[in-house]
Amino acid sequence: MLTLEQVVEGAAERGEFVHLMFEQRVFDLVGTLKKFSDPLQQAGVPHEVIGGLAVFIHVEHADSTHSSLTRDIDVLIRRADLDRVIAVAGQHGFRYRRVSGIDMLLYGETTGARNAIHLSFSGEKVKDTYLAPAPDVCPVEVSLYGSTFRVIPVADLLRMKLTSFRDEDRVHIRGMDAAGLLTADVEASLPAELRARLQVTRETE
Repeated sequence: MLTLEQVVEGAAERGEFVHLMFEQRVFDLVGTLKKFSDPLQQAGVPHEVIGGLAVFIHVEHADSTHSSLTRDIDVLIRRADLDRVIAVAGQHGFRYRRVSGIDMLLYGETTGARNAIHLSFSGEKVKDTYLAPAPDVCPVEVSLYGSTFRVIPVADLLRMKLTSFRDEDRVHIRGMDAAGLLTADVEASLPAELRARLQVTRETE
């Protein structure tokens, strides 16, 4: 399997500039994620990638023709581990900030929230209006581009996407569905209200 660096170099050699820009963005996201995730893994701090990047990793692994890239890195941790996360990440170039009620880690000279790692907490609602809190941290390992990522399981990811249910969430759900990730078992694990939202998503493509 080609590494991400080899994919980017190959695209450059072929003059595939649009594809190259896409792959370079993947490279940047993955690079920042690994700078954060690998030290946490070595320190034994539970965490998992969630959000659009988790969708991308799962879909790209299953069927890359249905993948779409995100701008954000979202990570789920346990509230009790926040101080450890801040300490470990701080040893590797990350700075903790809390802005507008959002906990985040900025890397290096980055100042914009859009380029930060956003933290969510298991057992807590991302927003008070959400139907359900975030699940516990129980990552699965997904191999992609020669690296292994600790990612939220598909069933938990689907629940979170159906809970927030924004336009971008519905796009992500359709990509997961098209890639064959939403199996009968995954669908059966949903509560009735979220199954109804999944049906609405499928009917309004």
